[in-house]
Amino acid sequence: MKGLHLTADLYRCRCEAPWLSDAARLQAWCASAAQAVGLEPLAHVFHSTGDGGTSGTVLMGGAHVCLHTWPAEKAVAADVYVGDTGTDQSAKARGLMFALVNRFQPEWTEQRSLDRGEEE
Repeated sequence: MKGLHLTADLYRCRCEAPWLSDAARLQAWCASAAQAVGLEPLAHVFHSTGDGGTSGTVLMGGAHVCLHTWPAEKAVAADVYVGDTGTDQSAKARGLMFALVNRFQPEWTEQRSLDRGEEE
């Protein structure tokens, strides 16, 4: 179950307001961004939250991207995980996280990287 788990907390995002509140827009963009780095979306669920934000996930074989947005705070929590499918997927995970950060244009971020599982 070796994998890479990346998280990013994005603050004071300077993107256009709909990127923080439009669930359908975020769902389509996340699926497209995943494909652009070589990950194949299998399913997705995005919905609007009671505070005007969005929560959602795109599932891929052994991978996912999750987002939670807070428009009033111009904040986003992003999560990317890729499992080891016999080849190193870390470049794809990092590419997807890079795309997410660029999409929201935060003034600053707090990013973390966690190696999951044990070496074989």
